[in-house]
Amino acid sequence: MPSKSCTNTLARKENLEAELLKYNQSHLLKFYDELTGAERDQFLHEISELNLDEVTGYFKDAFLTTTKIAEKVDDRLEAIPQDLYGSVVRSTKEELTAYEKIGLEAVSKGEVGVLLLAGGQGTRLGVNYPKGMYDVGLASGKSLYQLQAERILKLEKMAFEHTGRKGTIPWYIMTSEATRASTYEYFQKNKFFGLDEKNLVLFEQGMLPCFTFEGKIILEGKGKISKAPDGNGGLYRALRRWKILTDFEDRGVKYLHVYCVDNILVKVGDPTFVGYCITRNSDCAAKVVEKAFPTEAVGVVCKLDGKFQVVEYSEITLTTAQKRNPNGRLTFNAGNICNHFFTTEFLNRVCSEETKLKHHVAKKKDSLH
Repeated sequence: MPSKSCTNTLARKENLEAELLKYNQSHLLKFYDELTGAERDQFLHEISELNLDEVTGYFKDAFLTTTKIAEKVDDRLEAIPQDLYGSVVRSTKEELTAYEKIGLEAVSKGEVGVLLLAGGQGTRLGVNYPKGMYDVGLASGKSLYQLQAERILKLEKMAFEHTGRKGTIPWYIMTSEATRASTYEYFQKNKFFGLDEKNLVLFEQGMLPCFTFEGKIILEGKGKISKAPDGNGGLYRALRRWKILTDFEDRGVKYLHVYCVDNILVKVGDPTFVGYCITRNSDCAAKVVEKAFPTEAVGVVCKLDGKFQVVEYSEITLTTAQKRNPNGRLTFNAGNICNHFFTTEFLNRVCSEETKLKHHVAKKKDSLH
């Protein structure tokens, strides 16, 4: 007579087989009979954790989006209206000082937080640890994390000197399953670079299964699904899942500066940028760098089909990339550097509608079964 455990495992397998067949993913059990009993239980649990309706839907939508943008989008593009632009180089010294003052006031009141997107390993840098721990070759030997931590401390000091109020800047770091533990250990080992530990908040972006171009979920091993972090766009789901939105509210944070870990020149919590956005009553904004020449390999912030978004350089023809305004500047010149401002009110709103956001395909090499 079969044991209860074997019976349960068999029933689970039969239920999952029907579910996998429904979503054309039956191949996942191809090597099931070669697994040990413990491996089978673990693998069935991993499959059952997948929301197949959701993840296969993501793939279909992303693949459809990729097919559409394979065509050049020139006829559907519009440049950002001039009244929505601010410019450091074309603003007066008095204007910039006023923006900075407003930003420092917000910092001193504890209304500004910074959010770092740091889910990636330093693989392309030739290391097997998180990018933020990378020694960029400075004489000081400082890592990206240390440079950014010191800039936060400096900004707090500037705000205090300007206002006489001691405001703190919470630092939210979105890591991944592969980097969270080592990131925390690194900060702990370095005494948080002078920051108060309670003002460092680590959370994880989600993971999604990898697909072939034919829509099949990839196996990393005979009993393991290949997964990858869900990208910077996974921020919104992660904010909800890890209750970061609640943390914003508890701390009284109203404004977030969001940026990527590998930006060594980033002005963390830039008070001029933050102050400008507050002045304009913006709920979201992007800091951009003006493209140097038409073929520069950088995406541009513009309007596509009437909606603001980033369009990659590969999606625009050379003719459109070369268009210029009467003043001689490129028409599509707002180079995206993943440097953003959000109000926490805006993030609450977007996170409540996160499932409506589009997914995009990230093509990567993988060993598959």
